[in-house]
Amino acid sequence: MERIKQLTSHFSSSTKGLAALSRKNPDDVVITMAVRSALTKAKKGGFKDTKSDELLTGMFKAAINKMNMDPALIQDICVGTVLPKGAPYEARAAALAAGIPQTTPVQVINRFCSSGLMAVTTIANQIRVGQIEVGLAVGVESMTANPDQGSPPLSEDIMAHVTAKDCVQPMGWTSENVAQDFNVSREDMDAYAALSHQRASTAQRTGRFTEIVPVEGFSKNPETNARTRITVTQDDGIRHDTSPEALAKIRSAFPQWGGGKTTGGNASQITDGAAAVLMMTRRKAEELGLPVVAKYVSTAVAGLAPRIMGIGPTYAIPMVLEQTGLTVSDVDLFEINEAFASILGTPTRYVVFNNLVRPSIDIRFSSLRATGARQIATGLAELERRGGKVLVTSMCIGLGMGAAAVFIRE
Repeated sequence: MERIKQLTSHFSSSTKGLAALSRKNPDDVVITMAVRSALTKAKKGGFKDTKSDELLTGMFKAAINKMNMDPALIQDICVGTVLPKGAPYEARAAALAAGIPQTTPVQVINRFCSSGLMAVTTIANQIRVGQIEVGLAVGVESMTANPDQGSPPLSEDIMAHVTAKDCVQPMGWTSENVAQDFNVSREDMDAYAALSHQRASTAQRTGRFTEIVPVEGFSKNPETNARTRITVTQDDGIRHDTSPEALAKIRSAFPQWGGGKTTGGNASQITDGAAAVLMMTRRKAEELGLPVVAKYVSTAVAGLAPRIMGIGPTYAIPMVLEQTGLTVSDVDLFEINEAFASILGTPTRYVVFNNLVRPSIDIRFSSLRATGARQIATGLAELERRGGKVLVTSMCIGLGMGAAAVFIRE
């Protein structure tokens, strides 16, 4: 009964709003570690010769080295990933190979680009209801090892449905729909993409990506095919000297749809990468003497038309703000994924940027299912640098969804 009362209190009006959310309670779900690997170009970058299970093993090892506690205390692990056909096998085996004891179970979750955030949310909810005290959430994807093959063939009934048939369409088609529906020009998309790369370049050159941890991978000799162990420490997809003029020279990636405004320059690269978030009750963190980085507050997931999935944050951000009693002006930092620059002219921009809220660093890499966990690691590190308190992460999700979450830095 006492636990039911505690859970009920999470949804009462007295726990909403910035002042209430800033209060500390022993039952709070807190983050004591949020780290990520470097994000590297699929098929070309630092992890191109590293298999997906090896990337995950490397991320687990890096997390163990950073968490400052015995990994045997982890009571459950949730891995957000999508593309590997044998994801449950890889996740469990990688955890064991990294040194996590066999007594710690592993689960896998898939909600496309929000899978890393869904892993965090799953662990947070398990802690909140008292099933576990300590859990690890991981997001990972090797788009080198597991290229996205798109939708499998669907039935005639589904393909005859006016909305359901859009679920098989590629993401480039949805970007062109967003650009057309919201009158986003190619020039504006290229300018926004250049700005994003410039922000990421400045962040890298000034050492602001403090959330990156060294992750072990492999490099293959193209002549002998022999592989040697390497350590990857830096994002390698930033276009440091790009400009709107340079991006304007890149040909359309999808000339067959709409205005053909989406290109390889104003859309996210395909990426290999991973991230990890260690969560527990505040009571447990204090018992272990671990510093609290932030408090997890809430997650919201919204549905919308699959044909314009890119504006998913427009729906999810207001939902999570309403859940928590926050306003846009309460938020110090928004970390929103940039799958395509066509989001520039959408309602997402008006929800966030036109309210004079400072945007994030903006990393123009989509590591798909690592995105949600990666955003938390990057966002909290940047929030600390700025001295801010409230972080909102959000992303669009394939098939017509959006997700957003709120965190309070301590």
